[in-house]
Amino acid sequence: MNDGVHTGAEDVCRRTFLEQLSAVGATGAVGAAGAWSKTGFAAAAEPSAGPEPLPTVKLGQFPISRLIVGSNPIHGYSYMGPHTDRHMKEYFTVDRTVQFYRECERAGINTLQFSPSPDLLEALRRCREQGSRMHRILLFSDRAKLKGITSETEPIAVAHHGGVTDKLFGQGKSGQVHDFVKAVHDLGLLAGVSAHNPDCIRKIADEGWEVDFFMTCFYFLTRAQVPGALEKIPPLITLEFTYPFVKDDPKVMTQVIRQVRQPCLAFKILGAGRLCTSQDTVREAFRFAFANIKPTDAVIVGMYPRFFDEIRANAEYTRQFGKLA
Repeated sequence: MNDGVHTGAEDVCRRTFLEQLSAVGATGAVGAAGAWSKTGFAAAAEPSAGPEPLPTVKLGQFPISRLIVGSNPIHGYSYMGPHTDRHMKEYFTVDRTVQFYRECERAGINTLQFSPSPDLLEALRRCREQGSRMHRILLFSDRAKLKGITSETEPIAVAHHGGVTDKLFGQGKSGQVHDFVKAVHDLGLLAGVSAHNPDCIRKIADEGWEVDFFMTCFYFLTRAQVPGALEKIPPLITLEFTYPFVKDDPKVMTQVIRQVRQPCLAFKILGAGRLCTSQDTVREAFRFAFANIKPTDAVIVGMYPRFFDEIRANAEYTRQFGKLA
């Protein structure tokens, strides 16, 4: 999510910003013609020519855009507290979620990451009926329900849920995560592991697990699960919402990302909105991410385009900084 609530004057600045953005990457505009609607999206008319393609990398045999759209805002997971959670959840009705995904696809994003919920599954079903061809990456951890949910949603890949990964590793039960990876492969799908704790990624790589990819959080949000880990953080002079976002964490995780051979899908590159005070900070976060991950990697970004066309802006930053030589 790139922005919060703003004044009318700031909306004018946004329009100016997007006009400048179009001048830099004119062919990358999202469904460009048309005024803003009350949903926060540009008018849905299809452009006569598609946007400039986003840079892509390979996940197995699938070419995926280096910008993948995440699902946390759709579920109402803001990491900004319960009021913002509710704000997002109320905004993302099934109809708006369908429109959101279709706008992402028009912007050149060809892959989405999701966790299942009734409303999101209905939105994905409608997208498929409307001809959407976006690749889907499922984030999940319930092995007993794995076959059913993959049959229903047809993902190209499944990643073991990061919060559960960190918890099981902390309890000495990493074998359960490994068994999940094997179960995904038994279904003929690409299998990955998500984690917030960089030590989990290191352990999997060192032990040579047969994983196809990693989902790697830029912030070690589950420190509280590791004895003594919070004590290593310098005392904070401000209060934090729900999780500790430590400034230097991205440097630690990107070092691990560069060391493993598998593709990594980096997430929370914007610090769950903490690096979104302006489009300059958003742009710099994208620059840092692409400069510090491998050329075979991508980023997952949740978006909340209620007040600003985050889809179009993020796609342009990916074209600018995510180009492959």
